[in-house]
Amino acid sequence: MKSRQAILIALSILLLSSLLLFIVFGDNGLIDLNRLKTERDDLLQKNESLKQENLSLYREIERLKNDPEYVENVARQELGVVGKDEVILKPPNNRKPQID
Repeated sequence: MKSRQAILIALSILLLSSLLLFIVFGDNGLIDLNRLKTERDDLLQKNESLKQENLSLYREIERLKNDPEYVENVARQELGVVGKDEVILKPPNNRKPQID
């Protein structure tokens, strides 16, 4: 009777150990769960940054539609546009060419 109980206990321990390994390392185990949580957190962070970028772009679009001074400033900085009756002065280039 004792050998039968010992075999039953050994099989139970083996079964529980196998089940524990399957839970931890299986296809839908704890390791996979942690990987999915990390991926979800990364996607949430990327989503939040994209929301902020969209809000910033929306504000810039509204300013471009409704603020002529902003449009003028953007045109001057990004396109190099010069206003009426303005003169462009360029400083002389006094640097000597380098000879190697």
